[in-house]
Amino acid sequence: MDMIIKNGTVVNASGAFKADVGIENGKIVCIADSISVGDCENVVDASGKLVLPGAIDAHTHLAMPFGGTVSSDDYFAGTRAAACGGTTTVFDFALQDFGEKMTDTVKRRDALCAPVAAVDYSFHVAVKDVENGLINGIGECVDIGVPSFKVFMVYDFGVTDGVFFQVLQKAKEVGALIEVHAENNELVNTLTKKYLSEGNTSAWYHYMSRPEFVEGEADERAIQWAKATGAPLYIVHLADKQGVEAVTKAKDEGYEIYAETCPQYLEFTSEVYKREDGRNFVCSPPMKGKESQVAIWEAIKRGDIDTVATDHCPFQSYEKDWGKDDFSKIPNGCAGIENMYPYMLSAANIGRISFEQAVALCSANPARIFGCKDKGAVSVGKDADIVIYDPTIDFTITNEKMHSDCDHTIWEGVTVHGYPVQTYCRGKLVYDNGEFVGEKGYGKFVKCSLK
Repeated sequence: MDMIIKNGTVVNASGAFKADVGIENGKIVCIADSISVGDCENVVDASGKLVLPGAIDAHTHLAMPFGGTVSSDDYFAGTRAAACGGTTTVFDFALQDFGEKMTDTVKRRDALCAPVAAVDYSFHVAVKDVENGLINGIGECVDIGVPSFKVFMVYDFGVTDGVFFQVLQKAKEVGALIEVHAENNELVNTLTKKYLSEGNTSAWYHYMSRPEFVEGEADERAIQWAKATGAPLYIVHLADKQGVEAVTKAKDEGYEIYAETCPQYLEFTSEVYKREDGRNFVCSPPMKGKESQVAIWEAIKRGDIDTVATDHCPFQSYEKDWGKDDFSKIPNGCAGIENMYPYMLSAANIGRISFEQAVALCSANPARIFGCKDKGAVSVGKDADIVIYDPTIDFTITNEKMHSDCDHTIWEGVTVHGYPVQTYCRGKLVYDNGEFVGEKGYGKFVKCSLK
């Protein structure tokens, strides 16, 4: 064997147990009470530590054009930061151009990602155009290993209700999964115009222009259409109580509805938009009130929220300052790719959820939902995507300690209890005690299948 991890506690979504883990050619080949070292030269002592599957961040926007600029982390910086937070697979959104075949969208983004990715990666296609036969690209992408697609109900590149419905119908036909950014675009535009005309321009009015019901109404509408077509639906970055209740109801009725939330909604509320640096927290949907935050945590505990992902889309502080006197000019997005797994594992470490739940939310469930057959568990035959986690470390997040290219983090000063000390991607050490030790271009495209 190439490597043996000894004396650790393996934690999967299904349970935890003491075991040694043997790795060869990037795969887990043996899990046993005790593995003889023999002539293996690479032996890792994990005494007192947890041995976890690498996280899967199923929602990132790397090198994404938005708001007159491009998100600050390219495919190298973003995957480097991911590795340093225990994330070994990243899903990025490939935004289709108008008139572009969806398979060409994937190829275009892969050409940027493949030469530099530090960990493994895959894509979701963000659909803009289905005219002139382009909707058939959904089936074509399924065939090349990209079976998940996103529609935006907001922004100037968002789809109409009719296009959304067509996409759901096609997904049902070809076996794809549709994700949705659910907010009511007309209400957002109306409220934004109202507040700006009244001279209300601060970051607080970003939240006021996208209040709870703007997201909740769109969640309900999206679920209704999915139910009508019989297509599965995955709601990204769920942040509101009304949406949580709609998801719970649909699940109880037996529909295939999945919900994702993000760490920023679990840690922060809309009060951050009253801060002097409130514009740094501007993302869409925005952080909501305390009642919604409580509802999200409760949904996590009972299993109605399936995954946690980041919506990682950071912009530099000077770009955020473009909206200092007009909240509508603030590029939407925050950093989080390095913080997700440590944050959720910290929640487990302090007893808010179990470690098994943290692994399910951040690794096992996204692997299952998006069809990453070789990911999501410390199990024989799976890729050796492994995180060695020390539950005794207290770690205070500062931007100086992060590995993103962004010049600030909304997580500044937040302390997590427990922290990854090593990350392995397919058996290769990519993060070691605070330092990125991986290499540009090591990451491989993950071909996914929902069948």
